Amino acid sequence: MTRTDEKVRYSPESKGDGHTRDTAAEGVENVLKLLEGRWKLIILFHLFGGNVMRFSDLERAIPAVSQKMLIQQLRQMEGDDIVRRIVHHQVPPKVEYCLTEWGQALCPALDALLFWAAQREQMVQPSSAAEDGMADG
Repeated sequence: MTRTDEKVRYSPESKGDGHTRDTAAEGVENVLKLLEGRWKLIILFHLFGGNVMRFSDLERAIPAVSQKMLIQQLRQMEGDDIVRRIVHHQVPPKVEYCLTEWGQALCPALDALLFWAAQREQMVQPSSAAEDGMADG
């Protein structure tokens, strides 16, 4: 019986990053905890590319989120150093949000996930079409 990594010609040990399967799984789990929450990824996508948005702009951009939940998610991401909160001391108060450098660094990882998801859709669609064709015949 051959090992899976031999079949796909991928050896987890060959990366040289010092991770074992357990530490890699733990690391990914910790990162996913930072991003868990129904609205965090949506907020991130609105702030990618150096966008600076006022709180009210984010509310308008994500109409399904409640004000309380948006505040909660932004505070969590601020605490995790993903989002930066900028307070302009003026009347009326003006608060803006942008991604930190570390938050912006998430963009390629999320792009890779989108690419991965698109590949799955392409793999599923041809088989679905074939099954539909078989049902017609």
